Amino acid sequence: MIPQSFIQDLLARVDIVDVVGKYVQLKKGGANYMGLCPFHNEKSPSFTVSPTKQFYHCFGCGAHGTSIGFLMEYSGMSFVDAVKDLALNNGMIVPEEDKLLPAQRAEVQAKSLALSEVMTKASEHYRHHLRGASTAIAYLKKRGLTGEIAAKFALGYAPDGWDGLRAVFPDYAAPELVEAGLLIDRSDEEGSNRKRYDRFRDRIMFPIRNTKGQVIGFGGRILDQGEPKYLNSPETPLFQKGYELYGLFEARQAIRDAGYVLVTEGYMDVVALAQMGFPQAVATLGTACTPTHVQKLLRQTDHVIFSFDGDSAGRRAARRALDACLPHANDDKIIKFLFLPTEHDPDSYIRELGTEAFEQQVQDAMPLSQFFLKEVAADNDLGTAEGRAKAQFDAKPLLQQMPPSGLRLQMVRSLANMTQTTPAEIEALFELAQPVARARVAPPKSKRSAPVGLERQIMRILVAHPVLASMMNASVLADAALLAPDGAEMLTQLATIAYGMGEQANFAALAENLRATGSDYDALIAEIAEQTETELDVVRLELTGAIRQIRKQVLNAEMQRLAATGLREEADIIRYREVMQLQDQLRKQAEAEAAVRQV
Repeated sequence: MIPQSFIQDLLARVDIVDVVGKYVQLKKGGANYMGLCPFHNEKSPSFTVSPTKQFYHCFGCGAHGTSIGFLMEYSGMSFVDAVKDLALNNGMIVPEEDKLLPAQRAEVQAKSLALSEVMTKASEHYRHHLRGASTAIAYLKKRGLTGEIAAKFALGYAPDGWDGLRAVFPDYAAPELVEAGLLIDRSDEEGSNRKRYDRFRDRIMFPIRNTKGQVIGFGGRILDQGEPKYLNSPETPLFQKGYELYGLFEARQAIRDAGYVLVTEGYMDVVALAQMGFPQAVATLGTACTPTHVQKLLRQTDHVIFSFDGDSAGRRAARRALDACLPHANDDKIIKFLFLPTEHDPDSYIRELGTEAFEQQVQDAMPLSQFFLKEVAADNDLGTAEGRAKAQFDAKPLLQQMPPSGLRLQMVRSLANMTQTTPAEIEALFELAQPVARARVAPPKSKRSAPVGLERQIMRILVAHPVLASMMNASVLADAALLAPDGAEMLTQLATIAYGMGEQANFAALAENLRATGSDYDALIAEIAEQTETELDVVRLELTGAIRQIRKQVLNAEMQRLAATGLREEADIIRYREVMQLQDQLRKQAEAEAAVRQV
């Protein structure tokens, strides 16, 4: 867990204009910077970056956030990765990493940097050799690829030699070359003629880049006959196949433009589809789709379509993708499966039948729920009790992976209908942690009332200017609780968080802090993001007035209660007079402040 104090300090040092400006062309427009939104298609700039708030906001699609949020949304990073990236670029060390001794930390960083430099040099070497490799160029042209596409994906060629990388790395014995997966070392094996040699030889090279655009691995495609057809980099400190997707770096903007991502099986599918008008394609790296892959994809878009080859291997890959998707399948996500004819892969299909035919295949892709039912029904005779029971047996571990949701409810109902049972019987038989049929009508465990009126006005001020939280003392919060007990809970929580951040608190740091508490404050944050900056002294007066109005309402309520007693008791009479005096003091304070504003 990264301490919030570190997040606050980090956001105080980072300039969001510099962070966003690396990816979006910004122009000064008044107090803010403007540009075309990277999260949706637009011709007129509606995307603003506020250096004062250290926040971005799009008036077109509503996207907003801090520097951390921008890296998460734009690059698909996790929260921790975004924090680490910003910290690294600003000379800070994330506290979680501080468990290492300084010498150990320096060693780890130096090693990572060395491996990254090695991969970059190798990629440039392969690209340079592609220009003079007539057989490799002929192969790419035969596959219909242009020079522009080859350049976009930084394609290269590994020459047919045992030590071609020696020209780039004179110190051919450097350990980084083996650790990065570029060389194979047989020095410890007896009887080996070659002790150290290039892993990739006479192959088209596909650089694999992470979300920052850094080369972390390679895929090599053989030109002639031979095995393996595709050779991948081994697992290294930079590259883990189960975590990376080929083409994601190149496809990020296209995914946003298209509104969905197309997941294929191979490098050539991605490059060929990009050539033919489907640049929103990515591929798994010679391994089954993992839950981590799905998480990465769903950070980019809510609509994922898996496109696998029509053969039996493609079907098996689709089934593994289904298993990986189920923990993340929810009502706001769309996951589909595209199955091409047996004789085709995406590349061959689109070249033979054209882009419109492939687009229709995309539109007609099978929803996850339908694929699930098809899988559990396969090879089971639903005309018999045994077959229906076996279908339920196959479905149980799949449904148990899913979060409680409306989608799971629909799938339970469909399975019940298919196996001649009821949804309640399926839920009981499958021991679902939270039966969705009941959860759908049950009231939520705790739902806080959203503050309205004066409470919301105060919260809006505190979100925009958390340094004013010091004005929210215990008596103010107690008055708010008397006035509206339900809504005051959020106000108290907000004031406590903002006050705890100290005098250096700002809107961006508070927004990140509130993000960790849940979605209760999302609407307020979005509202503040749209507003122009207001002078702190003006806002302080507005907050003072709102606090006074709450106090006034509490005193009025108390006076009405006392009057209702008939003022028969001496204590009630004394308190009634005290309340009148307090009301008079509030009136005089308001008049004095009004006079100051007029001056």
